[in-house]
Amino acid sequence: MKVMKKEMKGRTGEITLLADTLEDLWHLRYIIDPNDVVFALTKRKPEGADDKIRPEKLEKVTVRLGVRVESTEFHKFANRLRIHGVIVSGMDMGMHHTLNIEEGTSLTIAKEIWKNDQFDRINEAEEASKRPSVVIVGIEEGDADIGLVRHYGVEPYSHIRQSSGKRENGLRDVFFKEIADQLNFVYKDGAAIVLCGPGFTKDDFLIYFKKAYPDLASKSVTEDSSMIGVSGFLEVLKKGSIDKIMHESRISRETNYMDAFLKEVSLDGKAAYGPADVQNAIDFGAVETLLVADEKLREEREAADGKTDTKIESMMQEVERSQGKVIILSTEFEPGRKLASFGGIAAILRYKMGL
Repeated sequence: MKVMKKEMKGRTGEITLLADTLEDLWHLRYIIDPNDVVFALTKRKPEGADDKIRPEKLEKVTVRLGVRVESTEFHKFANRLRIHGVIVSGMDMGMHHTLNIEEGTSLTIAKEIWKNDQFDRINEAEEASKRPSVVIVGIEEGDADIGLVRHYGVEPYSHIRQSSGKRENGLRDVFFKEIADQLNFVYKDGAAIVLCGPGFTKDDFLIYFKKAYPDLASKSVTEDSSMIGVSGFLEVLKKGSIDKIMHESRISRETNYMDAFLKEVSLDGKAAYGPADVQNAIDFGAVETLLVADEKLREEREAADGKTDTKIESMMQEVERSQGKVIILSTEFEPGRKLASFGGIAAILRYKMGL
């Protein structure tokens, strides 16, 4: 994501962004609130297109519209963010319209009040765009999984299974070739590849990979994991291997925070969860780190009018005023889903309380 322009007076104003990647579209879902006005180029039939008397078919034209947001939908498999609302600037004012925001789209977001977490998310997306992306491959004998490391988690890309039959070298080479060819297809310039899995299959694959695609193999590292698939990916993330490549990965950071919280819960220690217990801890100034599920925050904001602070936003502000940290976890990834099961809000405390 790139910030192209800012016109701000305090927390009120407009920010123009260029959404470069699928991850940027995901970030925008949590930046754009109901009642914001979003400006972007879009296609719409000109006036008179619905006049049944006219025989000729009117083609859609490209226009710049401003839409007051009612709702947003992130379609990661269609690579787009859909923004629904009423046109407040441009042709057909007062009519409903949907802006389809795709990779490479420039848009301007106007808000009456920008929130700290929204500024943080823009900064994070900008910094992430400067880091290399990562493809992670879990390999064991006869099975392999390829995943793409996104800001919101590891997105499974494909599962490859070796054809049934005897474990012959020729058959194994066919298996390795399919993995290598898929990596070559999905690879983007500047990315790194992490090969993980139990045993020595990943090392044997790397030998093959060096012969088949020497340039890609030179960008690959190996890491031990006890399994493949999503669980194996998570195991590698916890080890920090991807942090060495991406400097500070959002998902591995979230995993560490959630692990720390769950450890305190298991010890009946310095932890609180659920709105009531967390608010009690905030009232006593006991919250060191507040964990908030992004979907919980988004749902509260959508239920509000876009102007009034939600209950969770007030809690976030209180924690920041008491020098605590606020971490927003993605529910696209396992740590965020675990947090959602605790009510979408939890806290690591400075000291144990009798909550």
